[in-house]
Amino acid sequence: EFILSEDYNKMTLVKSYQAHQSRVIMILFVLEMEWVLSTGHDKHFTWHCSESGQRLGGYRTSAGACGLQFDVETRHVFVGDHSGQVTILKLEQESCSLVTTFKGHTGGVTALCWDPIHRVLFSGSSDHSIIMWDIGGRKGTAIELQGHNDKVQSLSYAHHTRQLISCGADGGIVVWNMDVERQETPEWLDSDSCQKCDQPFFWNFKQMWDSKKIGLRQHHCRKCGKAVCGKCSSKRSSIPLMGFEFEVRVCDSCHESITDEERAPTATFHDSKHNIVHVHFDATRGWLLTSGTDKVIKLWDMTPVVS
Repeated sequence: EFILSEDYNKMTLVKSYQAHQSRVIMILFVLEMEWVLSTGHDKHFTWHCSESGQRLGGYRTSAGACGLQFDVETRHVFVGDHSGQVTILKLEQESCSLVTTFKGHTGGVTALCWDPIHRVLFSGSSDHSIIMWDIGGRKGTAIELQGHNDKVQSLSYAHHTRQLISCGADGGIVVWNMDVERQETPEWLDSDSCQKCDQPFFWNFKQMWDSKKIGLRQHHCRKCGKAVCGKCSSKRSSIPLMGFEFEVRVCDSCHESITDEERAPTATFHDSKHNIVHVHFDATRGWLLTSGTDKVIKLWDMTPVVS
């Protein structure tokens, strides 16, 4: 912990916190509680008193943690780890209790962002996706957002306009409009044959033998979730309200049912021309700061798209 001089040219060391046994990944300072929250590669989440420097408690996560958010009102902390799991803990002054864990990513969680007003948590992942978790609504709703071609590295949220800003290793800056009625993606259904034409899939030996037909490869429609063959899902379409800003596989009947209005994008895409590892949004000025693996810091005027 340092004191920064008024001219920003000097930092004076105040105290050190013996928090972790390996690399520190994330730190949060909670002014209201006078707490310092941190996660590290040692698979531990810890919190300290910023006044005394005393360690107040800790919790061991299932994998190395790489995302950290805190809700001041309820004292809930959200920890995302490399296994793809998000852990919710309730913090007291010198103890913590496990509230719940949830997992929806196929890759590790790389970034978390909390909206304390609508009580929604956003998680970015190395699987290129973002999931919006409805925490406050207690409905268990999880909305998937697909807009990156590489792992999502950092997230920021503009509360006043309900816009999510995501940045990734693909250099993309995506601004998502979250003030729309979005739909959950359906679970993929299991079937031994195409649920449209009843052609057997290649592992269904009995039906292949009985019908004297060669088995086909299984696909899934991203809109209805049905198991279909390639012939019955030859079309592609974007489904922005389900989070698919890029064109994805849909069955032929779903493709016909999607209107032009439903294909209208709910996000804007911008090229930062560097691999972004961290982002910070200043809502008062509408400026976005990105830092990348190229050791370059860029400042963006986001007022044309976030306003």
